[in-house]
Amino acid sequence: MIGSKLHGIRKGIQKKNMMSNNVILTTGIYDMIKDHVRRKKVTKQEEELLLLELKNAQQVLRRDLPNNVVTVNRRVKIKDHTDNKEKEYMFVATTKTNNKKGKLSILSDVAVATIGRQAGDIINWPFKDGERKLEILMVENI
Repeated sequence: MIGSKLHGIRKGIQKKNMMSNNVILTTGIYDMIKDHVRRKKVTKQEEELLLLELKNAQQVLRRDLPNNVVTVNRRVKIKDHTDNKEKEYMFVATTKTNNKKGKLSILSDVAVATIGRQAGDIINWPFKDGERKLEILMVENI
């Protein structure tokens, strides 16, 4: 029991060292994620992580959001270390999704896992099909 708790603490410390300090979100995105969690659109594990991230989130005005932060209307290149593949996404408003063109909802699983994070961050995230390790390689405005 103590060994597993210690392992969990070490894992948490390792995660923290691989990511920038806190997520950076606009108030609109903050409210959208909070509502997404409230409506139970995420797993229990995701809910716990998201609520912790929201608690410590840095909220900024859209004009003050750094260019290298994942948010809506940005192109994001992500490497999934779990299956060693790179993919490029455009996270857009939920009404403007187009999977064929790589335009995913800002509330899609991969967007929720990476939103507010910065280029260079590595995230271990409990997706519905299992934990995956993602690295944000690039973020740019579209």
